[in-house]
Order: sequence, then structure tokens, then C-alpha cells
Amino acid sequence: MRYELLEKINSPADLKALPEESIPVLCREIREFLIEAVNKNGGHLASNLGVVELTLAIHRVFNSPTDHIIFDVGHQAYVHKLITGRREDFEFLRVPGGLSGFTLRRESEHDPFGAGHSSTSVSAALGFAEADKIKGEKRRTVCVLGDGAYTGGMIHEALNNCKSDLPLIIILNENGMSISPNKGTFASYISRVRASKKYIRFKAGTNNFLHKIPLIGKGIKAVITAVKNAIKRIVYSKNYFEELGLFYMGPIDGNDYEKAYDALKLAAELDKTVVLHFRTVKGKGYDEAESSPDGYHSVSSTKKGESFNATFASELISMAEEDGRIVAVTAAMGIGTGLDRFGERFANRYFDVGIAEPHALTFSAALAADGLLPYTAIYSTFLQRGYDSVIHDIALQSLPVKLIIDRAGLSVGDGATHHGIFDVSLLSAIPGMEIYAPSSYDSLRKILRYSISSDVPLAIRYPNAGEKGEILSRFKRSGEGFAPLVNFNLENPPSLVFITYGGLLSRVFEAAKIAEGKGYSCGIIVAECIKPNKDLFELVMALSGSVRHFLFAEEGIKCGGAGLCLENSLLEGGFDFGKTKYSVAAIEDNFASPKERCDLYDFVGLSPEKLAKRITDL
Repeated sequence: MRYELLEKINSPADLKALPEESIPVLCREIREFLIEAVNKNGGHLASNLGVVELTLAIHRVFNSPTDHIIFDVGHQAYVHKLITGRREDFEFLRVPGGLSGFTLRRESEHDPFGAGHSSTSVSAALGFAEADKIKGEKRRTVCVLGDGAYTGGMIHEALNNCKSDLPLIIILNENGMSISPNKGTFASYISRVRASKKYIRFKAGTNNFLHKIPLIGKGIKAVITAVKNAIKRIVYSKNYFEELGLFYMGPIDGNDYEKAYDALKLAAELDKTVVLHFRTVKGKGYDEAESSPDGYHSVSSTKKGESFNATFASELISMAEEDGRIVAVTAAMGIGTGLDRFGERFANRYFDVGIAEPHALTFSAALAADGLLPYTAIYSTFLQRGYDSVIHDIALQSLPVKLIIDRAGLSVGDGATHHGIFDVSLLSAIPGMEIYAPSSYDSLRKILRYSISSDVPLAIRYPNAGEKGEILSRFKRSGEGFAPLVNFNLENPPSLVFITYGGLLSRVFEAAKIAEGKGYSCGIIVAECIKPNKDLFELVMALSGSVRHFLFAEEGIKCGGAGLCLENSLLEGGFDFGKTKYSVAAIEDNFASPKERCDLYDFVGLSPEKLAKRITDL
């Protein structure tokens, strides 16, 4: 499809040169382009469709990259990417080494600050504004937050630290949704905030006029402000932002280009910190996305079938029907984790706390301390934000919170900010923590049932995928309980043995076939209990007299990972490393973030070909 206007826009300067009467046509072309590109390659659609007019207005008023434009998360940055010369790169959107689905500093000078997790924008914008002030540079900083980001605690920490006299524009884009509908009292408050356009202009004009009166202007302004605030406290409810000393404007229709432009222009002329409150329609211009913004938040280029999180949700509902102590907690990921279904069945035992992982975990700890059985589902990459709560509030008090870790492993489309490669390394260092990695739906169900009676902190991790049933049918349990699975005869083991867990199994299976094709005898051990590793340790020790090389293949960071933990156990247990080789293939000291397009698993050394080469390298 040809986009007559959009194809002429390769920089913010090109956009500024466009006649204003052409803006509606450009908006339509941008939406058509995004629908075509995202439905083809996957990505965040609804939120980007909602900010087309607002983004064009931002770039028509401000001067990127001289002015800093910072997007929270990046869910709303696709239009920004189009305007800043990256249109042709959308062919490789969310491809490793291609166009990132989020903002990325190395990708463009127009991305001053990278993001992939929520609620960092105001802190970052404040840092840029203060740095410019120290350096004496006349630059403005604009941050665009929304898509539920204001339910995250960091936003409020940053607002509390904001000064009123910075050239900082904080855009609060209220679109009613994060990934799931926004939760919490602040989200409800934002939807009720009102201030008329007439009031905004009168307020700004009065302030400017009073400041210009020689000698007495500031004094008069102080008296008027005190009287005004006293009256407002009596007649009206307080405005959260103004109570923090920030200049508030809104709410404004962010899908009306002229209104958005006028508000931004006025804010840019004020030499102070301004909170601009916009309202936009998530999915604007695409009927399917408007009617189902949660379903079109993130569009996948592949169809999803049965999955681990769907199995988890179904089993947890069954367990909760039998045990009234079971409750479910998530941090704005009810749909993504499958727990929205639990909430429909048990509304009073389901807690979506918003984008607030530390709170979710400490809240869960208290639920456990008072006798309930909390199952707290969080994506692996987002669990990092609550690590202190896991240590200080859960593990240190030995509270039996069940951490359900979704999206474990590499995130090929979303990239480094969303890789679930650190959770095993982080959690394995915590005393008393048990870690499980079910390889099948049946194993997941059994571990969940076992967890009811567990009195220690426990984590269950699984990938954003389904089980590999055809592969798993060739394995059998090597012992009782959650002992490792093997695909070979324990009495006559092969000379080369892979050890793995989680979503890497299919690639390890292919690697074993490659090695066997070269004449090697090769087998696989699948660990489902990562910590404690007693069963795995005993199995490896028993096989060590016959196996020539154990290769622990792990889709996670090597340092502190399960492979090195097992190696340490073997070292302490008297394993003969001279007789039997033991090595670890995992993600080395990097973030798995290639700069050129490539196969991500090959890039980190975990492709079948590279794994086969590692295990046959004797």
C-alpha cells in the first residue's frame, strides 16, 4: 500500500513543514500503516493507534532531538518512530537486531532514554531537566506516560521530587487501560479530574500578568494564590498535581489534533513544570481494537493454542474451589497470566494491584502471614522490580508465597528489556527458596498441588509457550516425586548427555539429533526441580562413571544459574572432573541484545547447531 504523505515524512522537520490541513490525512495514513505492519509482524497496536494526533502535536511543538521526548515503556512510541525516520525499519519490527518494539538509545538520537518496563519516564525526564539546568542548556523535556504507567509507584516517587520551575512537560495520557483495565484508587481519581480550557488559559494568563507588575507583582500573586487555594479546598476537591505544586492542565481530548497542539503550545510557553492531562481512545480508528483494547494491546504474528499459563489458571481455579485459603495476586497482568479467569470465578479472592510488583509481593507476604495461600503471578522480567520484596518480606520471614513466573526464557520479539533470563540466578541465591520448572502440563498440575502443602517460599517458572508433547513422550521419570526425566536407559547410558529445563528442550532435542547424526551416542536429562537440586545431583553422580561429557544447556544467565549451581554441588560432592567433562552452555555476561539482525538463540550460543558442537567438543 502506498502512503502518499507518510512516505514524505523522514524527520520532525518534514512534519513541521506539512500544512496543517494535511494532518488529518497523515493521521489516517499512519493508522493504516500501523495496522498493516503490526498485524504482520506483531507488536503493540491499540495504544499506538490512540496517540497518533497527540504524537504529531508533540513533534510540531517541540524540537527533537534538541528537546528530549521520553516515552514511558515504549508501548506508545511507534508513531514517534515513524516521524523520526524509522518507517522503513518497520519491516523488521521486533526482529532480533531489527527495530525495537520499545525506545532504544542506540537506535536513534530521538530516543534519549530507553525503556521497556513501566513507570520510569518521569524519573528519567526529571533527570534530563535537572542535568540541562546544571549545564545551562535551554532545552525542554517532554515525557509521555500512560497505558496505566501512573499506577506504578515510581511515578509518584518522581512527582514528589519534581520542582515547579523546570522546563518539564509531563503528559499524562489517560486511555483507561494498561494491558488489563487500570486498577486502584489513583486510576479512578485520574478519571474524575476536571479543569476547563477557559480556566487553564485564565490561570496561565493571570500568572504571567502578575509576574510582570514591578515590585508588587509577586506579592499580589502570593495573596491571590493563598485565597484561591483556600476557596478551592472549601468548594472543590483537591487536585493531586496542584497539591504537589505543579501546574496542571486538563483533561484535554488527545485525539483532537488542534486541542492537543494548543495545549502543548501553551505549556511550552510556560517556564515551569506542567502536567498535561490528555484523554485518548486506545485503538482509535480500528473498530476491532477500539472494542477490545486489551485484546489488541499486543498483537502476535502467530496463533496461540494451549499454554502453560492457561493450564495454571485452570488448575488454580480447581484448587480454589476445594480450598478457600487460596488467593491470586497479579500486577496488571491478569490477562497475560490467565488470572483474569480466576477473578471472574472468585472476585473477592483475586487482587490486581496495578503496575506495582514490590507491593504485589509484600502484599502477598502479608496474606500468607495471616494464613492464606497466595499465588502471585508475575512475568519473569518484571519480577526483577520486586526482588527486595522477595528477599526481605517473603524469604527472610519464610512465608509460603507461591511465585508463578510467566514468560521465562528469551523474549525474541520484545528483546532485552523483556528477556526472562535472570529469575533462576536471582532466586537461587535466596536461602530456603524452592524453584520448579515443569516441562509438561501434567507436571505443572502436580507441582501446583504439591505447593498447597509447602510451607516455604516456592517459585514455578514456565515459558510463554506450550508443552512439547511429542518430544516428552520419549522421556520417563528417573525416580520418585519430581526427579529428572530421561530419554535413555539408565543402566546403559550414552556417552554424551545434555541437561536442560524449560523452553530450551526442543532445541536441545534437535542438538542431540545432530550429534547422533555424526555418530555420537547422545541423551537428555530434563530437570523439573531446579532448587533443591538433590535428585539431579544424585543422578549425575550415578552416571558419571559412564558418561564422557555432561553439557548443561540453560536459557538463562550463566552467572548464578542452575548449571553453575549444579557444578558447585558436584565439586563439593567429589565429582571426578578429570574423568568426566562437565560444562555449561548458557547466556554469558551480556543482555542478549544483538545489534544486527540474527537468530537470537544462535547469537547467545543456544542454537541446536552450536549446542551440538559444544557437546561433541571433547
